[in-house]
Amino acid sequence: MNSKKLKQNNTENVSKSVLITGANKSIGFETAKQLLQQGFFVYLGSRNLENGLKAVEQLKKEGFNNIDTVQIDVTNDESVKSARAEIGKKTDVLDVLINNAGIYGVGIEPQNPLNVTINEFKKVYDTNIYGVVRTTQAFIDLLRKSIEPKIVNVSSSVGSLSLQSDPNWPFYDFAKFAVYASSKSALNMYTITLAHELRDTAFKINVVDPGYTKTDFNNHQGTGTVEEAAKRIVKYALIGNNGPTGKYFSEETNPETGEIPW
Repeated sequence: MNSKKLKQNNTENVSKSVLITGANKSIGFETAKQLLQQGFFVYLGSRNLENGLKAVEQLKKEGFNNIDTVQIDVTNDESVKSARAEIGKKTDVLDVLINNAGIYGVGIEPQNPLNVTINEFKKVYDTNIYGVVRTTQAFIDLLRKSIEPKIVNVSSSVGSLSLQSDPNWPFYDFAKFAVYASSKSALNMYTITLAHELRDTAFKINVVDPGYTKTDFNNHQGTGTVEEAAKRIVKYALIGNNGPTGKYFSEETNPETGEIPW
């Protein structure tokens, strides 16, 4: 365990810390809860501060105290910088960054590559890829101070070029989301290059697909639960020094090893 301790006003000693973006509801919220159960101090990132405060209040009612909310809109440079400054006042080190914030874009039907607008691409990419880059770059200095730093980028199996081009993939004819899927493919590539850049360090950086989860993200059309989804993310936030890095995991797609092709 990391022996470094957070600087907290309540002087509680917590071994590890995590920032989760988009954590005021759904999978992000459940991920926060499960990491609290693991003894982490959780910085619950929320685009809307009021929603973040409500989420923290709910978790505190359930008996969790090692948690604080931070306002962070990953599409806004100043918001991300402000979040970094705010967390920097409370801790010298961040052990885990979970880039969970994401949006789908237009509708829930396949996004037609001939009809979708450039503005829609820009909107989705600003959150799903540029937001990850902003946040990662802003917090990399705190992560570098951790003994076992982790970055978990929440993606989707629909971002796999190999699966998308395989007619035998069960979702081949359905999951052709021109905007959302391509944004996740871009996120996957960013993860590969980031893991390579930090390959000679203690960083473990992976992509995790939480699965087709029933949330308001897909109008509750998913088949999995937020508990199952969060468990998959938490698994890769907890891996040790011998764990994988630069890999793509979807335990829903590949229950045996979890790893899927890029």
